[in-house]
Amino acid sequence: MDDVRCGACNRKLATGEYRRLQIKCPRCGAFNDLRAVSPTIERPRASNPERTPDAQIPSQTRLKAPSKGR
Repeated sequence: MDDVRCGACNRKLATGEYRRLQIKCPRCGAFNDLRAVSPTIERPRASNPERTPDAQIPSQTRLKAPSKGR
C-alpha cells in the first residue's frame, strides 16, 4: 500500500490503493485530486495449447465468401 500525501504541505493523508481520490488536507486546506499513474493490472489471458502466435488457420476452417445467386 502507498502513502497518500498532500501536494502542498506533504502531510500524510491516507494509506491505501486508489484509482481516483479527492481529499482535503486538514492541515493546510488544500484540495488534492489524485489519479492512479498506471492502468489497472492486466488480467492473465487463458492459455490455448493448440494455438501459437505463428499458427496458421487450416484452409478447411477458413470462411468462404457467400456466392451470388445468378
